[in-house]
This record gives sequence, structure tokens and C-alpha cells, in this order.
Amino acid sequence: MSQPESAVADAQAGGRSGEPLAKLAQRYGLRRAIARPRFPVYVRQLWERRHFILTYATSRNVSKYSSSALGQLWQVLTPLLNAAIYFLMFGLILGGSKNIDNYPAFLLTGMFVFTYTQRTVTAGAKSISGNLSLIRALHFPRASLPLAYTIQELQQLAISMGVLLVLVVITGEWPTWFWLMIPVVLLLQTLFNIGAGLVIARLGSSMRDLNQLLPFITRTWLYASGVFFSIQDKVVHAAELPQWVANVMYLNPAASYIEWMRDILIETYHPENGHNPPMMVVLSCVFWAVFALGFGFWYFWRAEERYGRG
Repeated sequence: MSQPESAVADAQAGGRSGEPLAKLAQRYGLRRAIARPRFPVYVRQLWERRHFILTYATSRNVSKYSSSALGQLWQVLTPLLNAAIYFLMFGLILGGSKNIDNYPAFLLTGMFVFTYTQRTVTAGAKSISGNLSLIRALHFPRASLPLAYTIQELQQLAISMGVLLVLVVITGEWPTWFWLMIPVVLLLQTLFNIGAGLVIARLGSSMRDLNQLLPFITRTWLYASGVFFSIQDKVVHAAELPQWVANVMYLNPAASYIEWMRDILIETYHPENGHNPPMMVVLSCVFWAVFALGFGFWYFWRAEERYGRG
């Protein structure tokens, strides 16, 4: 009798005799078909599937707007239309543009940067629950799916940033050597988005109501990130709140990346600093990128065996 046959026979006998099946499997060198690998092994498996992740993200980008008349233009039109509405409501009607020299560039930068994170988090929430048939049919590191969704949004951002730079120049800003820091900010934001997407992907795989709550969460996040108003002006000068309240709002990751990008693109934003953001903002951007990436991978990896169950 072969070893697999003897293992089956012993399993039947063990089940009748009360021997634990886990101990029986260990005796024959058997392991679970879908077992969580060690973290370094898991990272290596993700790297080995990098071509699949990139191809999956690209194919989703191509097919996302294939049925609409304007196609890929919607990835640019959506933040532009949102910015136009916010400019009308908060810039003109509510006076949010006061004390801001170049409010159109201020608002557009905030909208494009925030939209990148917002769309990544929203897509991450559906990356597991929306691909259950793929997860149950194939064995691969489940983190490939949130990573692919983040890369998809990064590909769209490349087009959006090109449009943003053109619009910023139209509003009166001119390219400077500081614009070379744009990829650095986007890299840090992308690392943060990956971690946030992994966290929200695990939560979305088990919390069925998360997709209903997420629009309210991201809208609150939008209002707290100073997208259409100056945190310093509204919180400290207008509301006369202590400076530490504004500092706490600056430590919000979305606000930090927006502030740094505005300092790079808009010369009149902080004229006393000359395109150099406050050190607190820089440290906040670096911290959130490193912390979110490390914690996000660890948190998602811990539940690797549970994705697709139930």
C-alpha cells in the first residue's frame, strides 16, 4: 500500500479511534492545502507574481471605461468636475478662497492628491469581496489583488498629474527645480495607499456593511484634510483655535501629502518658506508611508487563510 493510501486508511482508523487528525497529518508529513506562509516567503511569492499584478491592473484600467463614450477621459473629468463644484460652493459662495492667492491651483492640487488616496482605499475595500470566484479557483498570494488595485489607480494618476501640471501653469505658476520633488511625494503617498488598501481589503472581506459606510468615512476625511480651505487660515485665524489643533489636522496623512504637494507647485502658498514645507509635514509623510506599508502587509498577511472562506 502506498503512503497516500496508508495515510487515508490511517485517517479513517484514526478518526474512529479518536486520534487527532492534525497529529496524524504531521506523522505523514501532510500540510494544509492553503496555509499561510512565513512573512518573508509571502513577500517573495508576491514578487514572483509581479507580472500578473501589473497585467491585472492594466487590464482593469483598459476595461473600466470601455463601455462609456468618453472612455479614459473620465479619470480626469471626475476630479475636475468635483473641483468645479467645490470651487463654486466653497471658493465663491462660502468665501473659502479668501487669503489664498492662487485658489484654483490650491483647490485642484488638493482634489487630485486626495482623489488618488480616496479611490485607492475605496477600490481596496472591494478587492477581496469582488474577486471571490478567482480566490476560490486559484492559489496565489491574496495581497496581489489590493496591490493590483493600487497600481491601477497609480496608472490613472500618471495621466491626472499631467493634467494637473498643465492647469497649474495656466493659473500662473511656473515650473521650478522644486517640481523634481513631485515623484518623491507621490512615492511616499503610494506606499501609504498600499498599506491603507491592504488594511481596508481585510476589513472589507469580512465586514459586509463597510462599502456602505466608506462613502461617509471618505467624505469626512475629505473635509478634515483641507482640500478646499486653508487649515491654518480657517482653524487658527478664523476660528481662533490653538495652533496645536491645526497641527493635529496637518498630521492627517491625506493633509500631509496635500500640503507638501502645494508647497512644491504653488510659489505663493508659503512664501516665507520658499517651496519648503514645514518639517512636521515632511516627517508626517514619511512616517505614514513606512507605518502604513509595514502594518498593512502584516495585518493583511495574518488573515491570508481566511480570504474566500464562508
